[in-house]
Amino acid sequence: MVLFLVLAAGLWVMGGVLQLPSRGRWLMIALLYTVFLLLLIVLPNGHPLRGALGGSFGEWLVLGGLAALVFGYKEVLGRIKRRVEPVPEAKTGLFASSELERYARHVIMREIGGLGQKKLKEARVLVVGAGGLGSPALLYLAAAGVGTIGVIDDDLVENTNLQRQVIHTDQRIGMAKVFSAEAAMKAVNPYVTVRPYHRRLDAAIAAELVSAYDIVHDGTDNFDTGFLVNEACAAAGVPLVSAAITQWEGQISVFDPSRGAPCYRCVFPEASAPGLAPSCAEAGVLGPLPGVLGAMMAVECVKVLVGAGEPLRGRMMIYDALYGETRVIGAKRREDCETCGGAQT
Repeated sequence: MVLFLVLAAGLWVMGGVLQLPSRGRWLMIALLYTVFLLLLIVLPNGHPLRGALGGSFGEWLVLGGLAALVFGYKEVLGRIKRRVEPVPEAKTGLFASSELERYARHVIMREIGGLGQKKLKEARVLVVGAGGLGSPALLYLAAAGVGTIGVIDDDLVENTNLQRQVIHTDQRIGMAKVFSAEAAMKAVNPYVTVRPYHRRLDAAIAAELVSAYDIVHDGTDNFDTGFLVNEACAAAGVPLVSAAITQWEGQISVFDPSRGAPCYRCVFPEASAPGLAPSCAEAGVLGPLPGVLGAMMAVECVKVLVGAGEPLRGRMMIYDALYGETRVIGAKRREDCETCGGAQT
C-alpha cells in the first residue's frame, strides 16, 4: 500500500499546484483507489504487479470502507454545522476610522448620511440564491456596508455559471456557492458579517430564517421558491425585494403587504404553465443582464433600509436590454390573495 500512498500524495500536491478545490483532489484519489481495486480483481495471484500493489483484495476493501466512513462522518458533521442557527445581533458601535473613509461617498449624501450608514451597519439582509442575480446584489450589499448578510443556496459553482455569476471565479469551480460568495464578500469588505447556509430553502426553515432578517432578496428562478419566500416574508412583515430575468429582459419589485403594497402572490397568483416561463438554462440569458437587475435589487434594499426615496412598493420595473427600454407598471393587492388577502395594512 506504500505505492498507493505515494501516488495519492503526489496527486494531492499536483491538485494544489493546479489550484483545484479539495473536493476535486479527493475525487482524483478516489479514482486512483478504484484503479488499484480493479487491478487486484483482474490480475492473477502471483503476478508481479499485484505484489507491488501490496495487500489483499479484502484489505483494500476494508481500507476503502474506513475511508468512506470517515468521509461520511465529516459530511454529516458539516451538514449539522450548516443547519440554520439564530442570527446574532449585528455589531453596533462606532465606525473604525478606515470604515468612515470607506463609506465617505455615502455619508456625504443627504439621503443617507452618517445615520443612514449606521442603519446599514446594523441591518441584516438575507439573499436567497447566490447565482446570477444574487452575485451582484451580494457584492454591492457588502460594499455598501450592510452589517450582516445571509446567503442560502445548495448549489456548487459550475463552469456554466461564470458567464454571468460574477461573484464566483474559475478557481472556485466545485466549491459551494455560498462559501465562494462569502470569500468574495469578505475580500470586498472585511467589516461585514456573512452567514452562509449551504442548503436548499424549504418550508421547514423558511419562517424561522426569514424572521431573523430585516429584508429579503429573492433572485431564484422558480415559482415554488418564490411562493415559499413570499409566504414567510408576508407572515413576518419583512419586505421582499424580488427580481427575475430571461434572455434580454428583467423585472424587479418590492413586495411588502405589511406596508400596504402587494405581495408576490398578488401579482403572480399561480405558477406559469410549463414552457411559458423557461429557466435561464432553457431559454438562455444575456451575461450582463443579471448584473443590471442584481444591482437594482441592492439599490432597492439600501433605499428601504435607510428610508430614502420611493422604493418599488406597488410598482414593477421592467427592463428590456435588447431595445434599451425601461417601463414601470402599477401593482395592487388582491383582497382574495391566499397569502396576504386577510392581512391588516
